[in-house]
Amino acid sequence: MPVLIRSAGRVLGPLVFALPGLLVACTSEQPPSPPPSDPGVVEVDAARDELAALAAAAQDRHMVTQYVYSRAGQPDRTIAFTSANDGSWRVDVPGGALGGTADVSMAATADGLFQCALPSAGRPESASCVRLGERDDAIPRRSDPRVQHPLTDWLDVLTDRRAPLAVAPASPPEGITGTCYSVDSTSASLNAPLDVGIYCYDRDGTPTGVRTAAGTLRLAAPPGPAPATVQLAGPVVVDRDPLDTAAPPTPDPSDSPSAGTP
Repeated sequence: MPVLIRSAGRVLGPLVFALPGLLVACTSEQPPSPPPSDPGVVEVDAARDELAALAAAAQDRHMVTQYVYSRAGQPDRTIAFTSANDGSWRVDVPGGALGGTADVSMAATADGLFQCALPSAGRPESASCVRLGERDDAIPRRSDPRVQHPLTDWLDVLTDRRAPLAVAPASPPEGITGTCYSVDSTSASLNAPLDVGIYCYDRDGTPTGVRTAAGTLRLAAPPGPAPATVQLAGPVVVDRDPLDTAAPPTPDPSDSPSAGTP
């Protein structure tokens, strides 16, 4: 029996001394722990998700309301916006054409995209509309008042996670309420998908304000119920071009007949 004990001791002894080394070797081969996530990146991703959700709610928000449009060097204007239950929309823009002397209405319906000229000081004729293209076509740059984009097609950009945007929480600009986000473009292209700035929304998706280099749009009154569809401001005509946003060139006096010329 003593012989067996001594033999077992000779066998177990090397194993006992080798066991700690084996454990150390196994421990050293474990994969390293992942680095802690950057809280800044998490916050940015959360802001992008929140803004996309609010913009999606805005797409489903059908209403009639008014916004005050402010731009440096110009008097404030009241913009009337209608988003109908069938998805059509209309935005009336005082001073939206001819260098601010003519009022226009931009509208998208099942029949297409339209610009309507409204009676105004710079254009006293009765209202009439021209078709600019299909409903989802881009408005020609020379005829685009741009004020309607944050309420219409730029919502598609804000809901698209593939759009090259950088989003962060922001404080509401003066006179604007709601939850606000700073939106910048990460694209090197000169044609950014939207104007960079601050975009604000109520909890139900109502756009409460936008501030960009082009000016500030702020909600002026609580929204009202939406109609079934929007109506164009006047009949559609084919014998005129859409109004440009720029003022027409000033006539050269030298081109006019001299006084007293028969």
